[in-house]
Amino acid sequence: MTRARGRSVKGRFAGGRLRGWGGVTGMAAACAVTAAVTLLPLSHHSGGPAGADAAGGGAVAAVQARAEACTEPEASLPPSGADGPNIAKIKARGKLIAGVDQNSFRWGYRNPANGELEGFDIDLVRAVAEDVLGDPDAVIFRAIPTNQRIAALESERVDVVVRTMTINCKRLEQVSFSTAYFQAGQQVLAPKESAITGYDASLKGKRVCSAEGSTAYEALEKESFGAVYKDEFDGTERDRDRLTVPNQLDCLVRLQLGEVDAIVTDNALAAGQAAQDPAVELKGKAPFTTEYYGVATKKGADDLVARVNKVLVDYRAGGRNSAWMTSYDKWLATGLPGITAPPAPKYRND
Repeated sequence: MTRARGRSVKGRFAGGRLRGWGGVTGMAAACAVTAAVTLLPLSHHSGGPAGADAAGGGAVAAVQARAEACTEPEASLPPSGADGPNIAKIKARGKLIAGVDQNSFRWGYRNPANGELEGFDIDLVRAVAEDVLGDPDAVIFRAIPTNQRIAALESERVDVVVRTMTINCKRLEQVSFSTAYFQAGQQVLAPKESAITGYDASLKGKRVCSAEGSTAYEALEKESFGAVYKDEFDGTERDRDRLTVPNQLDCLVRLQLGEVDAIVTDNALAAGQAAQDPAVELKGKAPFTTEYYGVATKKGADDLVARVNKVLVDYRAGGRNSAWMTSYDKWLATGLPGITAPPAPKYRND
């Protein structure tokens, strides 16, 4: 197992060494993956996009055109309970295959006490399974790294990705999205005693970690404030994946080991990491971007997107007593207090 591939642990910074849960040994134990979750291999899909389905290539072309003229990426298809080729495939299989995280505390993580996957994203996956198949447990969970979310959809290894995935125009060229189910934003995570004050000039010369294929890495490419955020190779593998990692949680382990000085990631994920390790904290008063998470499907899977949007209508319904708020109160309210409602859905009018 690659170092830092699993769940992070409650740790303290002490001379750049990880403490808590038995250090690296405890971390390795926490990485164990049971048969309930399949971990997808870290290999890029070599074939072309798998967006063409029984609905025909026209839907794919239409999605591509919309992505190129993208002005409101959060606008999705109107909700519908109608079946289609992708829904039929899921029903014939009898299981929804969902790409999720198993390392993000409170979002999608394996509870060491019972071995079960739990979290805000996991609750949403089960709601989709219940609507489509009549059983919230009719799910095959496949744990995927941050940098393999799109590849997993293109190769049809999963039906949906529910993994704190930001909706944006660039990604719409490759996948389709539901309406937004959560609002987040990029922020800096660093040790409490660090002189770093946020996403600003205090990052100059600091080693900053982000996940490959993440919106955090894209933000650093646009403005790094002099931070060191790209891996530089010396002809060996020594520095590979130190600053730009396959899986977002790898950054926290790098930080705990003293190999990096800060992380740029979604504040929603960072809040969970700060809850795992009280030696770190979010820097800056607020996120420096506004982003929305959506359920991703392969490009052009319109029947599945519309069905997920129907699920989200029901999931949001009920105000303070909605399933969305119940899940938020259970998993996220402590680290991300003050949220009173989910983001309102936006629909396309084409």
